[in-house]
Amino acid sequence: MSKKVKKRHLLDYSILIPYLILNVIGLMMVYSASSYSLISQGKNPITDMVKQAIFLFLSIILMGILYKMKLSMMKNLKFVRIFVALVLGLMVIAFAFKTVNGAHGWIQIPGLGTIQPVEFWKFVMIWMLAAQISDRQVLIPDKMVDAVKVPVGLCTLSMGILALYPDFGNAAIIALLLIVMLMISGINYLYGYIIAFGTFAFSILTMFIIRITNGSFLPSHVASRFAVFLNPFKDEFGNGHQLVNGYYAMFNGRLFGLGLGNSIQKKGFLSFAASTDFIFAIVVEELGLIGAIFILGLLLFLVGRIILIGIRSNDAFNSMICLGVGSLFLIQIFINLGGITGLIPLTGITFPFFSQGGSSLIVLSACVGLVLNISADEKKKKLMLY
Repeated sequence: MSKKVKKRHLLDYSILIPYLILNVIGLMMVYSASSYSLISQGKNPITDMVKQAIFLFLSIILMGILYKMKLSMMKNLKFVRIFVALVLGLMVIAFAFKTVNGAHGWIQIPGLGTIQPVEFWKFVMIWMLAAQISDRQVLIPDKMVDAVKVPVGLCTLSMGILALYPDFGNAAIIALLLIVMLMISGINYLYGYIIAFGTFAFSILTMFIIRITNGSFLPSHVASRFAVFLNPFKDEFGNGHQLVNGYYAMFNGRLFGLGLGNSIQKKGFLSFAASTDFIFAIVVEELGLIGAIFILGLLLFLVGRIILIGIRSNDAFNSMICLGVGSLFLIQIFINLGGITGLIPLTGITFPFFSQGGSSLIVLSACVGLVLNISADEKKKKLMLY
């Protein structure tokens, strides 16, 4: 490769530009969704948007660091293990702090707000599995258990911690990510079919047990979410309040929306979740079906580009990182939209790049930064062939 070609020349704008567009629209929607509530509390209406903008600024700095970092360092298992121990430790420490909506998982930092360690675990988990499995790729066909037992054990430990919070939404994301990473690791097809069938059967059985027992064995706030999922209008002014008003918001938007800033449901009906879990309902209400399709199309284009880089790569680490990150984005989109549309129970999972929250934005941006690094690495390899 020519010495004149520097890493900045290899930047993948088909990933960077959609990322920036999504975040700019996301900032606008955070302002729109939160401003009325802030004004009613006597606060500055731009407060939440400014906080989110600060997190975006920090996220872009982190992206730059990850883009510049040598991939050989990212593949170093000793380096990976430091972050695994740190994040799992923070997840345990979160038990010492007060609950939010009936669950642990948040660490309060005076003057800075809160951080949610499980969000960082999603990135570290993908990184750990990619580094560990690619390092032991030769063992996968015949000695799969030896190759994956340590990272799978750590992922299982993290799911146990999440179950104790309880945070079943993020536990489901971790479980699905683990399944995806194992399926793309090169394991025998028979194992892949067993994992896929076992996951499907377990999900159906769990839903059936919850249905016939009314979730009596679950924590009260989790059981209420399943009850709401089955029939939100049965308790429209109680536990079903958020979901029903989410429906109203999306119905109000119709094809072209009410206009940016003109949401009705954010004015007290979806006040505490309008800028977080239900922000996409506000997007549909204000920007309409056309605006929602544009945003989803841009997100899916971004995910498609990330997955395509993974598919085309001949490097196991690069491929697993990209496919893992693409899967994480798709899983979060599905769980968030599935919750607010009533396809699955509400879980409190954020919508990528739109929902207010620093931890989620920083982690998703870190994922994009690492993918940009991998994209540059793949381009460099191709240039070296000529």
